[in-house]
Amino acid sequence: MQQENKTFWFDNLRVIATIGVIFIHVSSDYVPNGGSISAYNFWVGNIFDSLSRLSVPIFVMLSGALLLPKEYGIRVFLRKRLVRLLIPFLFWSLIYFGNTIYNEFDTGHTMSFVEIAQTIFVQLRDGSSLHLWYVYMIIGLYLFVPIIGKWVRNSTEKEMRYFLIIWVCTLFLNQPYLLKFKPTIDLTYFSGYLGFLILGHYLTIQSFGSRRRTNLVASTMLFIGLLTTIFGTFLVHFYTNQYVSTFYEPLSPNIMLFAAGLFLLNKNKDIRQPIFVNIRNFICKYSYGIFLIHVLILFKLFDFGLGWNFINPILGIPVTVFVCLTISAGIVFLVNKIPYLGKYISG
Repeated sequence: MQQENKTFWFDNLRVIATIGVIFIHVSSDYVPNGGSISAYNFWVGNIFDSLSRLSVPIFVMLSGALLLPKEYGIRVFLRKRLVRLLIPFLFWSLIYFGNTIYNEFDTGHTMSFVEIAQTIFVQLRDGSSLHLWYVYMIIGLYLFVPIIGKWVRNSTEKEMRYFLIIWVCTLFLNQPYLLKFKPTIDLTYFSGYLGFLILGHYLTIQSFGSRRRTNLVASTMLFIGLLTTIFGTFLVHFYTNQYVSTFYEPLSPNIMLFAAGLFLLNKNKDIRQPIFVNIRNFICKYSYGIFLIHVLILFKLFDFGLGWNFINPILGIPVTVFVCLTISAGIVFLVNKIPYLGKYISG
């Protein structure tokens, strides 16, 4: 029964992260307006954007919580996990390739076979859409899971804390405003998204005392991280009059605090209302496919004038997110029903 509850709260977090990614790509559309944007629109966009920036860390932490405790042979792991990740990614990448080529023809640019081949090569190398960097990053982590997993399963909590403390130090030292204080010690081995992978596992197995104490610590972390993100972004914008993403970056201390706080607040908590359980389970089942397709849907919605500012942005942002989520989930659901292939390519 305990493992079942864990599955539930993992699913809750996956849904939060999935919806959060869509919020990022809708609310951050205010950025290109730069200094011309009104103060009201900036604050609405900034708050929605800041609230959503924990999505990537949550996804990685969930991978750590789910994958690191299990022992896999390398071949079995690559076949079961990596291939399952790659096939939908390649399928939807082809859709993005096709959309790029169609847009070129639609604007009157007739592409030669060589140009099409070059476009496909470049997009496959770098990502066929702005959000697919995440898949390239997570593939690199997955390749390391069979190795780091063995260390995690045989290490003590003290040893994991040792790693995480140094990792948190690298988050601070790699911030632009602290780079001048960074020593020449090579801390590469303690840096990057690997820390979120181990943090997810550590927070899952670690007890922080009573539930009340855990909630207090988690809430403090969450609010410090969130407020730093919101007001840090505002101060940079105010003093430079330009967009700087420093406080939005997943590998920043404030986003780490925000994500870890939310992770802990949701730990072993479940929802009971049947309608919300059904919605949660549906989104969770198709979350990877929704992630892969949602940017294409957003582009089409923007073409029809549906975006963050089609009405007051405090309503425009969530309405656009809801429409994008609904269409994306519906398409992935239908693709999943294609005989023989659907369950492999849909995500």
